[in-house]
Amino acid sequence: MSNTLQEVDARKLSCPLPILRAKKALDGMDQGQVLRILATDPGSVMDFESFCKQTGNELLSSEQNGGEYVFQIRKK
Repeated sequence: MSNTLQEVDARKLSCPLPILRAKKALDGMDQGQVLRILATDPGSVMDFESFCKQTGNELLSSEQNGGEYVFQIRKK
């Protein structure tokens, strides 16, 4: 099982676009691979927590750096 890290740049996009872009990327990934998402929408913190609970994917990290948010999700 590969741990390849892919990245989605969803900065300057509002809900629901960061989630939709992440979902599309995850659909093309293999189980166990990690997706890194960059976002600037403050609502994305709660959105990605809910998204992972609903889809069964694992939210590995959620960080804020200034006005930018970085999430890492492992596909289940």
